[in-house]
Amino acid sequence: MPRTPLTPAAQAPSWALALLVVLLGLAAVATTSRLWSAQAPIALPDLVELGPGAFRYRDPGDLWRDGQPTSAPLVTVQIPGRLRIMRHQVTAADYQRCVQAQACLVIDEDAAPDRPVVKVSWRDAEAYAAWLSRATGLPFRLPTDREWAYAAGSRFADEAEPANAQGADPGRRALALYDKDADRNAWREPGRDPGRDPGRDPGRDPGLAKTPQPIGTFGANEHGLLDVAGNVWEWTDTCFVRTTLDAQGTVAATIVNCGVRLVEGRHRAYMPDFIRDARAGGCSVGTPPSAIGFRLVLDAAR
Repeated sequence: MPRTPLTPAAQAPSWALALLVVLLGLAAVATTSRLWSAQAPIALPDLVELGPGAFRYRDPGDLWRDGQPTSAPLVTVQIPGRLRIMRHQVTAADYQRCVQAQACLVIDEDAAPDRPVVKVSWRDAEAYAAWLSRATGLPFRLPTDREWAYAAGSRFADEAEPANAQGADPGRRALALYDKDADRNAWREPGRDPGRDPGRDPGRDPGLAKTPQPIGTFGANEHGLLDVAGNVWEWTDTCFVRTTLDAQGTVAATIVNCGVRLVEGRHRAYMPDFIRDARAGGCSVGTPPSAIGFRLVLDAAR
């Protein structure tokens, strides 16, 4: 009777089979661990909820009337639904979780975990919002400028041009704007700045510190938001707009440039949408300034 050939498994010594079983078991454990880590729930950020309301607001951007720069009118605007916004800015530790998930670019590996993440571009903030939305199953996004201003409350800085900046004299306008900027950076009386410690660094405005301060350094506004208009500016989703009016005040032209976004803080500013890799497109290449971070809103539609 012919003999049945032995299979490779039957020919292998018992110790080899045992080793194979152990290796397969370790691989299964490693795979399970990776899957658990990838699917581990992310805690929801601390949110402040504001109800619908109205407030006085001046649209951002450049406004020209009859060939001269002017300020947009101060108008009453409505926030029709509830607004849910992060109590504090996204921290370096928060952002690092997105980096570890390979959903965000590495920014600053030496940043203190309890401080706002900075040096982030608008695209970095968008990537973080997309990752947080996937991780929580809830739609997070950057706030519009109106939403940010509403949440900032009394700490929102109106950007009206000084009265003596109006008119056709460009030199006079430049001096008026220079004086306004100088006032922003002036030394202040001890204890006058919200959230500062009157016993520390007397007479100096802590908002002028060049490095991010720990969360809570600048206190809370009347809505409970921390560090609004502190020393870190925040990205919004609002694009730069230039509007031209004729002598009668009728809109003659509007140019929207979403390559430049509005950032909010102690005052309004406009920053380009930084592209870190020139091969990916765009003409603005480089590292964003070290004073720009962000906080997100939970979309009111949910």
